Amino acid sequence: MSELIFGSDLFEEVDRLHRQMASVFSGLPSSIRASRFGTYPQINIGSTDDSVEIVVFAPGIDPSKLEVTVDKGLLTISGERQRPETTADTRPYAQERFAGSFRRAVELPRDADPDRVQARYLNGSLSISVGMRETSKPRTIAIQ
Repeated sequence: MSELIFGSDLFEEVDRLHRQMASVFSGLPSSIRASRFGTYPQINIGSTDDSVEIVVFAPGIDPSKLEVTVDKGLLTISGERQRPETTADTRPYAQERFAGSFRRAVELPRDADPDRVQARYLNGSLSISVGMRETSKPRTIAIQ
């Protein structure tokens, strides 16, 4: 049976390993809220027989800074969230609020009609409704 031999104290080796692991993962966010890539703004997507409904949660954004486009089956939401005003003597301690430009893309179903898109911003939420093509809606066939 072989014995493990450490050149120094076992606790020192564990501490060294801990520091190495911390340096490997230092570029990753420390929590799910700290992650910025692809997570802002948060969106919910649902559908009915008549439309695809998208709700974009974007509080604190000036609606004139938002842009919604549809091209080749992709609905793209882009915009910019400004940094909050601070005084000259304020030093940040922690910042969890995202500021800067963003872009989110949603792949629309084949039956979505890009000519029937409506968007409105109310109380920090952007609601987007994309109508479905008439040919994709359920219909009753008359029997002769």
